[in-house]
Amino acid sequence: MATIIFLEDEEILRQGMVRLFCNRGHIVDAVGSIAEFDRIFNPQRHTIAIIDLMVPDGNGMEVIAKLRQRDLKVGIVVLTGKSSLSDKMIGLEVGADHYLTKTAHVEEIAGTISALERRLKQGVPSASWVLDCSQLTLSPPGFPPINLSAQDFIVLKSVMAGTGAVVDKRSIIDALGADFLSYDERRLDTQMNRLRRKIRDACNLELPIKTLRTRGYQFCSPLEHR
Repeated sequence: MATIIFLEDEEILRQGMVRLFCNRGHIVDAVGSIAEFDRIFNPQRHTIAIIDLMVPDGNGMEVIAKLRQRDLKVGIVVLTGKSSLSDKMIGLEVGADHYLTKTAHVEEIAGTISALERRLKQGVPSASWVLDCSQLTLSPPGFPPINLSAQDFIVLKSVMAGTGAVVDKRSIIDALGADFLSYDERRLDTQMNRLRRKIRDACNLELPIKTLRTRGYQFCSPLEHR
């Protein structure tokens, strides 16, 4: 059972969704504005926030950004009429765990909430990039796995092993089984550019790896290894 705060300004939809969630055993606080959300939201009580992006007193993206800036463990689901791919990308990048449109079937919405509740109970980080070491895949947050070549996998695993720290180029080149002294570092830059393009083409997200030209690479997003 989750304790949900639901931001939705359309009263009929709000009432219908509250009935749905309550019938599934959840506790729901429904609000119609950002001001009311800010007044009622309690990080010690609410485990999931369901947020409409289009509300009279602001943009739901701002609410999501504020929650993530506070590093709260609350699960976030966008439920909105905005259905473009670019809107979805922005919502996920800002910090939503899931992005659903109001045309979604009620069972899909309920299932998403239940799945997110299970993940939160298991302590699984939200909005993570997942590197699967057995399948050689990378899963961007909110997207299916992307197949990696052997070299792609080695490069990503080496950078991700830094767990947010800068990983120097020599460490990556050594992992590739090459001789650092004779290796042309431009090949590594080319490999990284190809990898960025592969991810961008697959899901329209930017691979969150920062290039520090004189030092190496840094993975700058929540991540998991499996």
